[in-house]
Amino acid sequence: MSVRLEKLTSSGGVVLRRIGGKIQVVICGRIGPGLWALPKGTPDDYETRAETAIREVREETGLEVVIESFIDSIHYSFTRNETYNSYQKEVFYYLMKPVGGDFSHHDEEFDIVKWIDEKDVASTLTYQNEVDIVQKGISLVKARRKRTPQGGNLRR
Repeated sequence: MSVRLEKLTSSGGVVLRRIGGKIQVVICGRIGPGLWALPKGTPDDYETRAETAIREVREETGLEVVIESFIDSIHYSFTRNETYNSYQKEVFYYLMKPVGGDFSHHDEEFDIVKWIDEKDVASTLTYQNEVDIVQKGISLVKARRKRTPQGGNLRR
């Protein structure tokens, strides 16, 4: 049996808002097997990374979003037991703000979609690389806020 190595890409979003001086982030959860993650997914044909990120966030959260900036990408590897194939994946994440929609419109990929406070990100998200990308996104927002006289506003 030969094992193949395949390279995959996805795009996703770190959706942030500010409520009462606190920054909150959208996360998506599955009850069984107990997973909390950021919204992300694979591109459709002829879709840009940014278009994929917007579509996946809309599908998985029910929110309409706009991109504020690119944050960074993360890399990880995994193996599928049924095929024994190995995969190397790169996920491109964008900082986003909500402009409409609501969680009641999310698809069935996740059981729960919710806002959490930035202080709870590290203890809630399942994967450390996603914790790191959220922290980078929050740092971008805080740096931007320091540069603007009014402090900027994520709330919409």
